[in-house]
Amino acid sequence: MNGRRVFICRAGLVALLAAPSWAWAAKLSKDEVQYRDRPNGGKDCDDCIQFVPGTSSKAAGSCKVVAGAISPHGYCIVFTPKPSA
Repeated sequence: MNGRRVFICRAGLVALLAAPSWAWAAKLSKDEVQYRDRPNGGKDCDDCIQFVPGTSSKAAGSCKVVAGAISPHGYCIVFTPKPSA
């Protein structure tokens, strides 16, 4: 290999290794996180930092880590409360 090709290969390897690990991860299934459509002791998805709201307060939203439609009043084991303001 010539010097330019070696440089390009090394630069690509460095960029690949520097990528954040979350960029590689696929979303988890509802079964993996024990998702359910009802809250658990006052903990529900719309109070979780991972929840992305739907078009209205009652519409299903999505989650940053769980695949599929997510109820705002659902719950799973990756629940992470939003920081208090």
